[in-house]
Amino acid sequence: MATLEIDRVKKSYGSLDVLKEVNISVGDGDFLVLLGPSGCGKSTLLNMIAGLEEITSGEIRIAGDVVNDLSPKDRDIAMVFQSYALYPTMTVRQNIEFGMKIRGVPVAERTKATQAAADMLQMSHLLDRRPSQLSGGQRQRVAMGRALVREPKLFLFDEPLSNLDAKLRVDMRTEIKRLHQRLGTTIVYVTHDQIEAMTLATRIAVMKDGIVQHFGPPQEVYDRPANTYVARFVGSPAMNIIPGTLQAGADGNADAIVSLPSGTARISGIPASPGTLQKYENQNVLIGIRPEHFSISKGDGLSVQIDVVEPTGPDTLAVFSMGGTEVIARLEPFAAAAGDKLTFAVKAEKVVIFDTKTETRLD
Repeated sequence: MATLEIDRVKKSYGSLDVLKEVNISVGDGDFLVLLGPSGCGKSTLLNMIAGLEEITSGEIRIAGDVVNDLSPKDRDIAMVFQSYALYPTMTVRQNIEFGMKIRGVPVAERTKATQAAADMLQMSHLLDRRPSQLSGGQRQRVAMGRALVREPKLFLFDEPLSNLDAKLRVDMRTEIKRLHQRLGTTIVYVTHDQIEAMTLATRIAVMKDGIVQHFGPPQEVYDRPANTYVARFVGSPAMNIIPGTLQAGADGNADAIVSLPSGTARISGIPASPGTLQKYENQNVLIGIRPEHFSISKGDGLSVQIDVVEPTGPDTLAVFSMGGTEVIARLEPFAAAAGDKLTFAVKAEKVVIFDTKTETRLD
């Protein structure tokens, strides 16, 4: 196991800045997920940790040692690629053993390590097959087994599940989670899939345009996103961002005034610091509400007309309008149709407030 510190790291290609002073620090046994859309810089950062890309400035430290100038083979890392990168003419056993063979590991030790990895990944029956005889999920297990026998300080995963179908993605996600729990090894994992990030990570770094927008535990990223970009990127359906006005509430917290097709409504008891209330009282703000924080109310609340109803099985999505913005509520299954009028309550303690200009979260 090892710590990983990414300290003021930048990457430029001429005048193009791909990474803009990234700072990330994770401890022994952490599972760090670099999350973001294509082109945000996450794979570039992973390649810099691996030594496959040079650093323009800053430092990367593994287990406290600066590795900027070390070659990939000297960094004590193992990487699992999106493309699996298996040798087609070799058997599974030979693919797993190949790296150890190159390093001169004795035959008995190679055999023992290969069998241990195969047992852990439940693929002992596949050892004598070739990659062409394997499914996508099985090939990914072989790639993971090859990384396992290295016993590295860091495991690096570059979108390892993106080539798999939906069911296999779920199965392999569980395998990777189980693997991390067994080994306790530090992992850096790149993905654009926020479900993978939320289920696997102990720390998430949400990236956009080469900048880390939010770095923290998954639940913090979900509940208290640093800005509206993170709020919309993490969560499915995304957090609703609704224009409104902030007022001081009777309980010392904030009240939000939001527009409805029928007029205006108040959401009372939103957590806000005294400084935020003083600065933003009677000012326009953005109100962030997760879809699951709506519920049907039999009393007072937000009275709206439903535009679209989407039953999904375990829940029902109701689409309606607030403040001229399309809003989605995730509710328990119920019978409803477009045009129905419903009254919603909101979990005020879960509401997040953002500045309208900077779009950053207000405490």
